[in-house]
Amino acid sequence: MTTTIAPPAPPTASGSPHGAAASPVPPTTPSTAAPKIAALLGKVVRIFARIIVSILLVLVFAGPFYWMVLTAFQTASEALSIPPQFWVDAVRWDNFIAAFDRVNFGHFALNSVIVTGGTLLGQFLIIVPAAYAFARFQFKGRDVLFGVVLATMMIPGQLIFLPVFAMYAKMGLLNTHLSLILPFIASGFGIFLLRQTFMRVPDSLIEAARLDHASEFTIIRRIMLPLAKPTIVTIGLITFIGTWNNYFFPLVWTTTDAARTLPVAVPRLEALDEIAPTIVMAGNMLLVVPILIVFLLARRHIISAFTYTGVK
Repeated sequence: MTTTIAPPAPPTASGSPHGAAASPVPPTTPSTAAPKIAALLGKVVRIFARIIVSILLVLVFAGPFYWMVLTAFQTASEALSIPPQFWVDAVRWDNFIAAFDRVNFGHFALNSVIVTGGTLLGQFLIIVPAAYAFARFQFKGRDVLFGVVLATMMIPGQLIFLPVFAMYAKMGLLNTHLSLILPFIASGFGIFLLRQTFMRVPDSLIEAARLDHASEFTIIRRIMLPLAKPTIVTIGLITFIGTWNNYFFPLVWTTTDAARTLPVAVPRLEALDEIAPTIVMAGNMLLVVPILIVFLLARRHIISAFTYTGVK
């Protein structure tokens, strides 16, 4: 008996032995490739635009600071050279020593520390209970008083410095540290910002503390202040920068150097004869460095102060 083997069936157009037809792949045409190329080019242009804008922002904000640091460590000939020199051959501390000697830098720095520290302490003692009262108590005229507090932010200090000067003269406060501290211990902005933070605390948490016979002082100290720590740090940083850099009021509310601060002393380096710009920049750098240190220490709390994270 002879067995006949049938030949295999020829493959189909799709190459499948089962004969299933596969969908044809459409060829790429210029009409379909053009949108993809345009999208890719647009993405590249946006990336380059962001890089260019970032570089310009760095030059605008960091450029002057870099030039100040560079000049502070240069000699007078290097600082005045043409074309300018964008680096230092060797770090020199002579400019900082000269700045200390020319204007009694230590005396003015101590005054700045006393005035800034006194303002921070006084502001903390004033704005915390004021913000708590506006946020948690219901009393007659509360909204009107809060509106008055906000209105104080619209009054420029230069408008009232003369009446304040006359008042200080009558009270014998001229040329004292108190004359530079008292006007700034009540901050309308600080009360507003801290009040908004206190209003975020759930009422149930406050009521639970009161049921446990906690006093208002205990509620502020044990509940409100820990939750408002980022906001308090932010207010403190803003106050520190404003007080440390304050030039106008220490100049007009004092007549001697007894209580004047660093911002009044540094410009005197320019008025002295034969003073190189290197010494002036060294004095400016000594004025700026404490602000940078405080900012670096507080930057994490600043971000948290403007981000609502809720209460666990």
